[in-house]
This record gives sequence, structure tokens and C-alpha cells, in this order.
Amino acid sequence: MATWDCDPVTADEADTLDALFRARVRRTPTAVAYRAYDRQRQGWRDYRWREIGQAVQQWQQALRREPLSSGDRVAIALPNSPQWVIFDQAALGLGLVVVPLYVDDRPNNTAYILEDCGARLLLLVDETHWLTLAGALAGIPTLERILLLEGDAACRFDDPRLRSVAGWLPTPGAEQPPLPPVEPRQLATLIYTSGTTGRPKGVMLSHANILANVHGILSRIEVYRQDLLLSFLPLAHALERTAGYYVPMAAGATVAHGRGIQLLARDLSRQRPTALICVPRVYETLHGRLSRQLMQRGALLAWLFRWAVAVGWHRFQYRQRRAGWHPRLLLWPLLQPLVARPLQQRLGGRLRLAVSGGAALQPEVARRFIGLGIPIVQGYGLTEASPVVSCNTLHDNDPASVGRPLPGVALHIGEQGEVLVRGPNVMLGYWHGRADDPAIDAQGWLHTADQGWLEDGRLHLRGRLKETIVLCNGEKIPPDDLEMAIRLDPLFSQVMLAGSGQPRLVALVVLEPELWREQAIQWGVEPDDAALNDPVVKQLLLARMNGLLKEFPAYATLGRAHFSLTPWRVADGLLTPTLKLKRSQLLERFAGQLRQLQQGS
Repeated sequence: MATWDCDPVTADEADTLDALFRARVRRTPTAVAYRAYDRQRQGWRDYRWREIGQAVQQWQQALRREPLSSGDRVAIALPNSPQWVIFDQAALGLGLVVVPLYVDDRPNNTAYILEDCGARLLLLVDETHWLTLAGALAGIPTLERILLLEGDAACRFDDPRLRSVAGWLPTPGAEQPPLPPVEPRQLATLIYTSGTTGRPKGVMLSHANILANVHGILSRIEVYRQDLLLSFLPLAHALERTAGYYVPMAAGATVAHGRGIQLLARDLSRQRPTALICVPRVYETLHGRLSRQLMQRGALLAWLFRWAVAVGWHRFQYRQRRAGWHPRLLLWPLLQPLVARPLQQRLGGRLRLAVSGGAALQPEVARRFIGLGIPIVQGYGLTEASPVVSCNTLHDNDPASVGRPLPGVALHIGEQGEVLVRGPNVMLGYWHGRADDPAIDAQGWLHTADQGWLEDGRLHLRGRLKETIVLCNGEKIPPDDLEMAIRLDPLFSQVMLAGSGQPRLVALVVLEPELWREQAIQWGVEPDDAALNDPVVKQLLLARMNGLLKEFPAYATLGRAHFSLTPWRVADGLLTPTLKLKRSQLLERFAGQLRQLQQGS
């Protein structure tokens, strides 16, 4: 790694996001900026910085023709792609405020955000995407222009707002007038929260907010010009936007835009990234698949797997100077090619950095992957902090924590153990927020609603204040840790605990269909939904889950559970686009089942 180059654009060179982009184009115009799959050519295509810079100028010429002024909101709902970056940079350079949207979000949620922010222009994927949203977007008075990246909208739909990008863009090469001045404290983007506890809120982030986060990350984690990052989390998510887009741009690394989570395995194999940003659910899914394979392949492989994890974990602790040398470390050269390398090859075989963020990662999952040589580092953040607050590093990695705060970021533990954050990365406020909005107090502390504690300068998380379950005896239970422990068993695909005001916890559980079929056959019952209502089957499943909770206090056990084979989906409004539970929506959707559980029927 000593031969790799660090070449970041510094804060002195660029104080706005558009200036960061222009600095990178000037510095490495012929380097590969992005790689994306071209469906027409049926292959991957490289985009160099000079080409991206020219495309940004062309888009800026087109945007200037629209009746837009600095500060106006323009929205984008595209998959990760060079076109996402081009639109973002073209808008930022004109002082416009970019509002990212999830492509697969529900139409009514998309319409709510567009109306709430007063977006004047919207960029969509194609005609199919438009048809999905057309009804919801009909009554938004501010929305004057809707662009379709693919297809000829003007010929097929009778809506004067619609234009195809091909017909909207001017001929390339025209002279570009001077760009308007953009100030560091100017609003750059509105990123709407995922709405896990209510209506989404627009988080106002300035150029300075995000750049402070970019430089803070780069001061902790080295990113090289030779790095290749596979970007597959939606760019509408603050973590991917900052860490998977602006950070590589500052560092001069290449980003390959993945084709979505369904094709992640193929993209990892083809692109062989050196860096990856994931939410914990991705690691958990891969962990579940490994566990299933081990169960199917016999005792010898399971034994080798356990030994490889144990030896690899000791090797990791030894390298982190938290454990001494032990003779079993001599086994690693034998176990690594037999067990660890096949897993490493699934992730491309070149991974030197795997970031986990957006939620807590199960300690056992982190231990297994790190033990098998996958260099996972956890961090913590929230959209309101641009978003990264703290992170571990490759050379100072404690997987039980979410790391130390970034330079310039202060942490404080407030009442009820709430994590408070202060620093240049903290948002300007919420869109339409009142002056007395409690998110940021008079001393400038951002109230995160997350509970945690500080130990040896590292942040440890306990759960969400609003999600804490208070039993009728007063015992308080943060559900996250218990849900993660249950999901360690791959049979239990999705889990949500409830029970506030009740004597015992109850749970909503989605089973993994293939594993349920195998288990049902072993128990001699039909592998269908009906069997999940059998009292004996329920007790067997409940006992299996409570066995996974034996390390928790006695009051943190399950009294009853509702089981299903129907997964909770983003499209149904039950998960966020980054696969976190929307608890209030789940409580509403399954109110009848929960009522039966709590009544004992």
C-alpha cells in the first residue's frame, strides 16, 4: 500500500462542493472518475473527470434556460450513476438546492417531499418512472419542469412540464458564462429524513457542513487515488452521498456505480472494489447465507469455520495491540486459504476497507467478518450531522464501539444518556423549522435522540430514546440489541419487538422461507403460513428465539410472537430505503395482531 498515492483536495483549495468538483477536474482530468454499466453496450464504461466536467457545463447551460434562481430547489430521483453526479454538480454550481429522492419510494411520499420543499424541477429515470408518479405529482403547483433521462416524453405524454433530457440539453461546446458566486454557508441540499417516527423532515445542509465532514473523514481514513469504491447504497442517503461521492471526489478515487443490491454479488466479482460502504443489513444477509451453507455442508467445515474465525479474531486483536502473541496464530496461513479467502473472493478479493454505518452492526457479525479478514470499521452519524459524527479506523478499530468523534466534532452525553453533537458539520436546521426547534439547543448541541456512553474517548450506542420499550414494571428495554441477537439465527429474517406498558415483550417476526420449509419438515408440519398458527409450532419458535436472548436480563424475554412468511418491504412503507424498520408504520399495520398477542390469544 506504500506505493499508493494520497492526493486530497484541501479545504484551502475548495470551500464549496462545486469548487471541490472543479478542483478535481483540473487536477486529474484524464483519470477515471466513474464506472457504470451501459445497458446499450452491455458492458461497463469508464467516465473521466474531463468528460464529467464537460457534461456538467452542458447541463448548466440547460438549467440556465429554465426560470430558476439561486436558492431554488431542484429534485433528482435517479439510481446511482454518473448522471446523478452531473446533475448535482450542475445545480450546485448555479447556487441551486438539490433535493435527492429515492427511486423506489412510495409516490405519496415523493409528492409530499416535492410539495414541502417547493421543488421547481424534477429529474426522473424514464417513462415507466413517470407513470408510477404521475397521479401523485399532478397537484404540485411549484413543479414546473419534469425531465426524463431516458425516452421521448414530449411525443408520448400530454403534459407541458415533461421533457426528455436528450431534447432538453443544448448542443455541447457552447461558451459557458461565468458562474454565480456560491458561498460556503449557502444552503446546498435538503435531505429528507427517512420518516421512521413520522413525516420526513428536510435537513438543511450547507456546502460548509458537508465539506467539514469530508475533510474530517479524510483526516481519519486514508483514501487513495488508486482506490475503487463500489457505490450501491442510494445516493439519496446522506452516508452514501458524503462518504461514497464527495469523499472519493476529494481524494481522486474512482467510483463504480453498482446496479443495485440484487446484482451486488455480480458487481463485486466484476469490479473487485478496494472500498465498500454498507448498512448492517447487507452484512447480516451475507452472514445468514454463510450460516445456512455451514449447516448444509457438515461438521468438518463448521469446525474449520469456527477455528478460522477464532484465530483470525485473535490475529486482529494482536495487530490492534489488544492481545498478545499466541502459537495458534501460526495456523492462520493454513486456515486463510481454506476458509477466509473464499469469503474475501465473494467481495472481490481486494477489499481493504469495508465501512458499516446507518445503524448498529451485530457484534457477532462484526467479529466473524473481521476474523475472516474482512476489514470492517463502524461509524456513527445522522443526516443532521452531514452525516458522520464518529468512526473507527483500520489501525484503531474497536468493533464494540462506533469510534472516536471526527476532528472538530464534540460529543456530550445528556439527560437519559442522549448523545449530543456539536461541530461544523451540524445542520443549519430543518426546512420550515421554527426558531425554537428543539433539535439544536441554545448552546449549539444537536440532540440526536440516540442513547449511548463514552468510554476511553469512544462512543458506544445503546438505542433510540423514542424506541425504548417500558414494561409495566418500569423496566426499560432498548429493542435494537435484542432484535439483532434474534436475527443472528438466519431463520428469523426480520424482527420487531413491542410491549410498552405490558408485563412481557412480544414480537413480530418474518421467517426466512427456505429455512422455514426445512425446519417445518423436521417438525413434521406443513411448511406453510397455516402451520405458523399452530400453538406447538409457536412455542417451539418462541423457545428458539428466547434461547438467543439468554445473555440478556430475565425480564428481556419474549412472551408471545406473531410469525409470518411475508417480508416487510420498502414499497409497502414498512422499511426505509436503507432497510431500517419503520416502527410506527409496523405498529399501525399489525395493530390487530399485537393486540391479540398482548391479550394472550
